[in-house]
Amino acid sequence: MIKKYTFLLAFLFTTTLLWAQQANVSPKREFRGVWVATVENIDWPSKPTSKTNAVQQQQELVQLLDAHQKTGINAIMLQVRPATDAFYGKGREEWSRFLTGTQGQAPTPYYDPLAFAITEAHKRGMELHAWFNPYRATTDLVDNHVSPTHITRTHPEWFFTYGSKKYFNPGLPEVRAYIVQVILDAVRNYDLDGVHFDDYFYPYPEKSALPDSAAYRQYGSRFASIDDWRRHNVDTLIYTLSDSIHAAKSYVKFGVSPFGIWRNKAQDPAGSESNGLSGYSALYADARKWMQQGWLDYVNPQLYFPFHYPAAPYEKLLDWWSVNAGGRHLYIGQGVYRAMEDREGWRDRQQLPNQVRYLRQNDRVHGSVYFSSKSLTDNLAGFRDSLQQDFYRYPALQPVMPWLGKQEVAPPVNLREHKFLFFSSGKKTKLRWQMPAGSPVYGYVVYRFQDEEPFDLSRPEKIVKITFDQTQTAFDDTGLKPGHTYHYVVTALDRLKNESTASAAFKKKIR
Repeated sequence: MIKKYTFLLAFLFTTTLLWAQQANVSPKREFRGVWVATVENIDWPSKPTSKTNAVQQQQELVQLLDAHQKTGINAIMLQVRPATDAFYGKGREEWSRFLTGTQGQAPTPYYDPLAFAITEAHKRGMELHAWFNPYRATTDLVDNHVSPTHITRTHPEWFFTYGSKKYFNPGLPEVRAYIVQVILDAVRNYDLDGVHFDDYFYPYPEKSALPDSAAYRQYGSRFASIDDWRRHNVDTLIYTLSDSIHAAKSYVKFGVSPFGIWRNKAQDPAGSESNGLSGYSALYADARKWMQQGWLDYVNPQLYFPFHYPAAPYEKLLDWWSVNAGGRHLYIGQGVYRAMEDREGWRDRQQLPNQVRYLRQNDRVHGSVYFSSKSLTDNLAGFRDSLQQDFYRYPALQPVMPWLGKQEVAPPVNLREHKFLFFSSGKKTKLRWQMPAGSPVYGYVVYRFQDEEPFDLSRPEKIVKITFDQTQTAFDDTGLKPGHTYHYVVTALDRLKNESTASAAFKKKIR
C-alpha cells in the first residue's frame, strides 16, 4: 500500500513537472500584447500641464516601449480615440484633451503621436493596433471638457446621454457611416497593423432605460424586440468595418476585446459554464456570431477573473472561447491590474503565471493581452519579472493569419561582416545584408548559432533581432567570446509576418 502511494505521488509530481515545463516553453509564434490606455491618462501620456511639451511625451513613450520590449511584449494596443477625439492628426476628429489638456489643441511642438508610436514600435519588432472606442462620445458631462466644434455640438441629434456620459446612438445609420469613415481615415493614412475595439458597445447598464426608443420606432419595426434590434445595429457596424478595413488594406487585422462572458449556459445551451453579466444581453455584443461569420481576425475576451471564480471561472471561460473562436485567432485578455487585490483567487500571487501556463496548454489559444501598461511596468505581484525571466525570455513572432494572404518574400543576400571591433567587455561584429530587388519585404529576423549547433529556425532562443523596418539591413552583435564560432542567418518577413527561407550563413570565429 505504501509503495503504491509513493508511486502515485511520484507519478503526480512528474506529471505536474512535465506540464509546467511544457507550459513554460517559449513558442516561436505567440501574440504578446499590452493595452496602453490614454483615457484619463491611465498609462500614457502623463496628465498634461502648462509645462508639458511634445518632446517629453515622445521620450515617455519611448521609455514605455523600451520597457515592454525588455519584458518580451510584441504588440501594443494604443488607445487613439478615447472620447470621440484623436491621438492622430490625419483624421476628421479633434485632438484629444488627454494629449494636450484642451480638446482641439494640437501638441507643441507639433508631432503626430500615432505615426510616432508606429515607427518606434516597428523598430522594436512590435505590432501597433490602433484602439478605438466606437460609441463613447464624452467621459463626463463637464461642459468645458468639450470643444465648441466637437461633434456632440455640431450633430447633437446623433447622441444620447446615459449615466454620466454621452454616447453615439448606434441605431442611427448616419452614426454608423460616420464611425466607419473615422476609422478608415486611420487605416488609409497610417501603417497600422490592426484596428482594435474593446468591450464598450452599448453602455454598461445603469438604473435607467436606454433613451433610444425613438430610433427603435423609426428603424426597428422588423425586429421582434428592441434587444434584437440593438444587436443588429452593432452587428452591422462590425460587418461593415471588417469589409471596409480589408478592402482598404487587406493586411490590416480587425479584432475585438469583448466582455469575458458571451452568454451563460442558463441563458443559452451554447453558452459558458458561468453566472455573470452577459455581453450578449447587457452590451448587445454578439461576439460569438462575429467570429463564426469570419468578420473578425481575432477575438480577445477580457478574462479578468481567477480560476474557479463562481460567477466567471477563468478556466471554463477560456475553454469556451477556444471552441467558439471560429478558427480565427484567440488572445486572452488578462487583468494585471488585479494582481495585488486582497480577494479570493488574487491572494495567490501565482494566479497570473498559472493563467499563462493554462492558456499555453490549449492549441486554440494564440497569446495574451495585458491590462494595462502601467500595471505591467509597475511589476505588480512580480508578474513582469515572470514574463521577462520565464515565459517571454525569448523573442516571438506574431502568429500568421493565412486567411489574410501571403506574399512570397525572397531571403536576404550578401550577408557579410561590415566591421569587427574590440571592446574591454568583449568583441563586436557589425553585420550587413541586402534584399533582392522587387521582393515585398517588410522586416527581418536575425538568428545566431554557436559552434556546431544545427541551423534550426524553429528555436526562438536563437533569435537575436526582429525588426519591422525594411530599411534596417544591419545588425550589431556584441559580447562575442573567444574560442567560439558564431553562425548567422537572416530571414525576411512580409507584411503579415510570414517568413522567408534563410539567407546563406555567415561564419565568424572569435580568437
